[in-house]
Amino acid sequence: MPSLPLRVAVVCSSNQNRSMEAHHFLRKRGFSVRSFGSGSHVRLPGPAPNKPNIYDFKTTYEQIYNDLLKKDKKLYTQNGILHMLDRNKRIKPGPERFQNCNDPFDLILTCEERVYDQVVEYLNSREQETCQPVHVINVDIKDDQEEAILGAFLICELCQGIQHTEDMENEIDDLLQEFEERSRKMFLHTVCFY
Repeated sequence: MPSLPLRVAVVCSSNQNRSMEAHHFLRKRGFSVRSFGSGSHVRLPGPAPNKPNIYDFKTTYEQIYNDLLKKDKKLYTQNGILHMLDRNKRIKPGPERFQNCNDPFDLILTCEERVYDQVVEYLNSREQETCQPVHVINVDIKDDQEEAILGAFLICELCQGIQHTEDMENEIDDLLQEFEERSRKMFLHTVCFY
């Protein structure tokens, strides 16, 4: 059985919607969880598709919330961004970039293939120190509020399944295949080492 509780990281591009929704669900179910973004900056929808709001990862959720409130309260209330940021600031102070974290995890779940590639590339570029394995699994989740909720349910169910295995290293492939068949989604999976 994996170390108890399973140490989980959830990564999307900006640590705003998908990773935070999964963070919220997993924490409620007792997992040791952290969430991250893998992009160079935090990007949120703006008044037009070509005018996103861009923030540094050091910007807190409260600061982003207040900035968008000043820019256009009506727009960011209607599109759900203020509600999302309100949830986020109740979970942790601000977005975190995965590449700035040195903590070990048993399982890292990414929310899109591009993020998966960035996480695997980063882990493989680090010098191996402990040779502790970490499973990196991609669960493609469209970046909207409804899909983030559905994706969080799937990620939580997957983590619960992995948590209850007797031998994660030998059972994870069969478990992922079962989840692929049930969810009709393909999961990318690789093992990296710390």
